Amino acid sequence: MAVAPIVALEIGTSKVVALVGEMREHGNIMVTGIGNHEALGVRKGEIVDFENAGMCVRAALAQAEETSKVSIARVHLAVSGGHIQSVTNRGTVPIMNPDREITEDDVDQVMDVARAVQLNPDREVLHTICQHYCIDGQEMVIRPEGMEGAQLSLDMLLFHGLRSRLQNAIKVVGSMQVDVEDVAFSGLCSALSVLTGEQKKAGAIIIDFGAGTTDYLVNANNIMATGGALGVGGDHITNDIGMAFNIPRLQAEALKCKYGCALIGDTGNKHVSLPAEAGFQGCKVNLASLNTVINARCDEIFSMIRNKIESECSMHQVGAGVVLTGGGAHLKEVRDLASKVFEMPCTIGKPRNVSGLATTTHGTEYATCCGLVQYGFKTAVRQESSSMLGRWLKDLLR
Repeated sequence: MAVAPIVALEIGTSKVVALVGEMREHGNIMVTGIGNHEALGVRKGEIVDFENAGMCVRAALAQAEETSKVSIARVHLAVSGGHIQSVTNRGTVPIMNPDREITEDDVDQVMDVARAVQLNPDREVLHTICQHYCIDGQEMVIRPEGMEGAQLSLDMLLFHGLRSRLQNAIKVVGSMQVDVEDVAFSGLCSALSVLTGEQKKAGAIIIDFGAGTTDYLVNANNIMATGGALGVGGDHITNDIGMAFNIPRLQAEALKCKYGCALIGDTGNKHVSLPAEAGFQGCKVNLASLNTVINARCDEIFSMIRNKIESECSMHQVGAGVVLTGGGAHLKEVRDLASKVFEMPCTIGKPRNVSGLATTTHGTEYATCCGLVQYGFKTAVRQESSSMLGRWLKDLLR
């Protein structure tokens, strides 16, 4: 089955990325086009200025069209924001067959029941992901068809978000006369892009540290256990620096990127001199003080994620540690801080099985779009599970 190129679009807080990818053998992605534009009208991953956000999307799509030589009429859209949450729901059905053998119809029925979670009317389900089945109290059943039992249960993980905020992002794209073919949670896409099969089996925490949001997703006990997003990210570190030292935002961002460190360390009495700029007086910034500000915010973000995860599942089920990706992963010693907060090893995750356009898309900041292309191909060939490619994609989200 030939699948048309997938266009992944991420409307981030700091930039808009449009990425065109084609599927190759063994699940490899060939990137044939990419467009980047500074994001305007977006705050904490959510649209706050429709016109400016639309302008940025238009520019990114135009650049992606030019580099890929493909006319873009539809996209897959990645979404984030502090409103995105997850919940696990258990559905249960009786087995009505006289011989009590579980059939495919029973499995379909229990899936429908597990999906029917009661949410507030202003919320919309993004993903439904099967975890484990249970037969008459026997937990952790993977494939129940053909087994016997009186009662079949299924635990299902559902990601959901505020309908209005999801629709605002969709409408921005629609204003370009471009259709949104599907919408996916950014954290899920990042996990698809950077995690290996062994990491998923052992259990891993993927954290996508963005500019305005920080997404997280947990694989534990051989299932996707929980996930969500915080409306805080690297931009908040920049704001903290600006407020602490009374300097303009551009200087604060440059200071963070060039001299900043997530651990305080021993910097002695080193200072950085900043010139007067944009109505602000010149000043000297002590590096130890700078890193104290950065450390406080990063520690807070990681601690918030750890607390959320511990309320949903056991950290002892995470054997592969933390995988950190996103633009915030470039911050010096942020990996060491994450390892300290979570009390487990931390690695930097980059997109896997991706080629094309030199090494442009190999950076952590492209994890979401690369994973969204994989997600798009998975949904496109879902009905082709008999093929080798179809089987790979069918297993991708397990």
